[in-house]
Amino acid sequence: MESIYNLCEKPAPASEEKVKHTSKFRGTVTGEYKSNRNDYKTMGQAKVPTRRQDNFLKKHEKEPVLPDRTKFSYPDEERKRPNVPRKDDQPLMGLRTTKNFITNNAVENIMSVPKKAEKNYVDTKKGDKHPLETSGMEPHYLHKKDFGKTPAYLIKREEEIQRAQEEYDAYIAEHFRRGAMQQLSEEERRVILAGLKQNWEQLHHEYQGLSVVTDTAPKKNRKERMEAEMKQLERDIETVEKHKTIYIA
Repeated sequence: MESIYNLCEKPAPASEEKVKHTSKFRGTVTGEYKSNRNDYKTMGQAKVPTRRQDNFLKKHEKEPVLPDRTKFSYPDEERKRPNVPRKDDQPLMGLRTTKNFITNNAVENIMSVPKKAEKNYVDTKKGDKHPLETSGMEPHYLHKKDFGKTPAYLIKREEEIQRAQEEYDAYIAEHFRRGAMQQLSEEERRVILAGLKQNWEQLHHEYQGLSVVTDTAPKKNRKERMEAEMKQLERDIETVEKHKTIYIA
């Protein structure tokens, strides 16, 4: 709206500059951004440095190395004083010995048997050694007295199996003897086998002479009966040929 106060020019207001906050990590962020490290900051490097050929990954290399705690000991055990001796364990005071420890030690070392060297094997270039006897590379069983021989329990088991088989054969023979079973001879078996084959050939010859068309019930029944008889003869021939020993009542 029109007003007399608007005719006079008003001075421009003084501009107030706001103070901006500057982070103390601004220089670090700028340097990382310019060095192209910001791309793999959370996902790792773009090109992972590979190992050399002589620096290959070895067994149990990434496993944590735990301290050897086979025996528990207190941290201040070295500073621990020995126990107070009992009254019975107190040494006698004022005694002296005439033993020559130097001569005795020399004689014991001369007469002692030298210690047998331990068998070890080294598996690393740093010289880590392990016992050879428990590694599986030492042929222990080769030097045993019974190496290459049949174990006693296997011989005993074979004898028991053979004895059981003999007892079973004797029982079967006795059972057949009591039941008046008679064993067919080889000649009788061959005669029976030849007769069965002759009957089958004769029946087969009659079967081939049948009419091809079975339009009546008698023709159909006769054909089925002859087929059944031929199958039965084939089973009997197979049984006699398969079994060499035959018993009959």
